[in-house]
Amino acid sequence: MTAAAASVVAGVALVPNWSAGAAVTDDPTVDAATKATFQRLADAVFTDRTQALVDGTGKADTRHASGFSGSVRLSGGQTRQEKTALDTLRDRRSKLARLGETYHAGSTKVTLDATQVNGRRAKVAVTETTTLAYDKAPAKGPKSTGFQAHHELTFQADRHGTWQLTGIRDTDDGYLAVNQVAKPAVTSVKATGEDDGPPSAARSATTWPAPANAKNFSATGYDYKAMVAYAQKYWNNYNPAYPDFNGQGAGGDCTNFVSQALKAGGWKHVPGYTNDFHKWFGNSDIQSDSFVGVNEFSWFALSSKRATSLANVYQLDLGDVLQMDFNRDGSKDHSMIVTYRDRRGLPYVSYHSTNTYNRSVASLVASYPNAAFYAYRT
Repeated sequence: MTAAAASVVAGVALVPNWSAGAAVTDDPTVDAATKATFQRLADAVFTDRTQALVDGTGKADTRHASGFSGSVRLSGGQTRQEKTALDTLRDRRSKLARLGETYHAGSTKVTLDATQVNGRRAKVAVTETTTLAYDKAPAKGPKSTGFQAHHELTFQADRHGTWQLTGIRDTDDGYLAVNQVAKPAVTSVKATGEDDGPPSAARSATTWPAPANAKNFSATGYDYKAMVAYAQKYWNNYNPAYPDFNGQGAGGDCTNFVSQALKAGGWKHVPGYTNDFHKWFGNSDIQSDSFVGVNEFSWFALSSKRATSLANVYQLDLGDVLQMDFNRDGSKDHSMIVTYRDRRGLPYVSYHSTNTYNRSVASLVASYPNAAFYAYRT
């Protein structure tokens, strides 16, 4: 795979007012050639970011992009911005290599979901599917990690009719794709019930290696292999038996997904009021705040004794849960479930929003060095 270069990210971010905050409505009159140009431009951008993690390549310069008519260039400001992004990913690649994780190949595919054109301006909804192949993967371990992310791209045509990519907005409620560089917090469901002193989770260290803390898989009676199997089945294909909270401000589906996996492994409902964090239940019709909310889940898991805090993230094992607070403001932002642990003791997680499977905890620590991590033994 060649790095098609973010040289196709062109122009200043001139997002038209008519596109702000609205989903893309597909225009069936947009011709195939124009759609193909949009797709190839998007492919090049996201491929560059993937390649920066694989082999350290990826370009942010003012070269002409091959295969396009006219000049497709980065503005000065965009050149600096993309260079910073790719430098960040190369630095992440170096940190991961020091932790023993490298990728020998990567692939990125962009699919157009909807295209809307208004004169010289356009916006396009795309789905990015990226896979990274682990280098020296263990015989029985995961061979790759990957994700699907959704983006809204804005384009502007010059007077010669050449389209330039002017902006990228990520539309998933989560922001945890392997090759993304920005780190805004994921919206969580806020508690509205009576506060009788919810328990506080202890922060977990991120130092490697971690002190031994083997998991007793028979102590609780839960089926951790069933939890893993559920997560592997539904990390990308959402279970229609539950609502989907991903996209368009729904709040994020990460904790909902984790709760479903835990339920598949034997966690039982605790019925009651939805806003009472001591209760935990979820189905197609109704869900408790603790079933879908990041902080509320932590409160329930700890107060019910279904989970205990781990001192170090690298002590996590199958069926355990990892949460993150990106900006260390005391409110947790994201939940994940462990779906593999390799022979070195390195855990891997899967999660929704952005839909991701078998991403190493080392990758998260390297990608978000300023975040606070909370590990739970279930």
